[in-house]
Amino acid sequence: MNKSKIDWCDSTWNPVTGCLHGCEYCYARNIAKRFGCHATPDDEISVVIHPWEDSETGRKLPYPFDFIPTFHRYHLNDYISKKGRNIFVCSMADLFGDWVSDSWIEEVFKACEKAPQHNYLFLTKNPKRYIELVESGKLPQKDNMWYGSTVTAMEEYFSSKKAFNTFLSIEPMLSSISPSTISGVKWIIFGAETGHRKGKIIPKREWIEDIVNECRKANIPVFMKESLADIWGEPLIREFPKGLKR
Repeated sequence: MNKSKIDWCDSTWNPVTGCLHGCEYCYARNIAKRFGCHATPDDEISVVIHPWEDSETGRKLPYPFDFIPTFHRYHLNDYISKKGRNIFVCSMADLFGDWVSDSWIEEVFKACEKAPQHNYLFLTKNPKRYIELVESGKLPQKDNMWYGSTVTAMEEYFSSKKAFNTFLSIEPMLSSISPSTISGVKWIIFGAETGHRKGKIIPKREWIEDIVNECRKANIPVFMKESLADIWGEPLIREFPKGLKR
């Protein structure tokens, strides 16, 4: 588990890495390729029991197969003795992608249950998987489990007014989003696309204002990432829901 530079969490934890969504603006894929081993797995998705190490330096190699989905089972107990914090689970993967088995997800949930002092923040671009897990009775309904959906425009997301803690990550914001679509969530994070991709979209201030105004009406806390500083100005709005305040 690593102390995070992501400004809305304390740490990141990656028992699973890799993703098959293929988003052209993906920062995680670039990191995995840069620090990967470029090895070829036996299958399209892989399980790693022990950490890979550089034979000469002994340095741990976190992405043996670059961005190919990989379950690092040796990471499951990383955080048991750590002081409570807000943990972004699988910042280098989509744990709820269609290619991830229920068994992988359930192992991660069981590891979370062993360290209840933390808050766990999950984030996916495939929120229908949350619904499937709810219907099969496999999605834990706990105060310290937060289920987020990444939306960039008008995609569907997972919301629940009572049973589960849900939030939205609107990052990168690629278009305006109808304020009327924001309901049933307890937190919204905003961010602009970073990097130097050709065709990079810079969000308009009015896009952000529309959602912020709706959040104010609905009493939904808002967190703006540093990437919005040039668009929004200072100070950025950086609010946390009650359950995530430290």
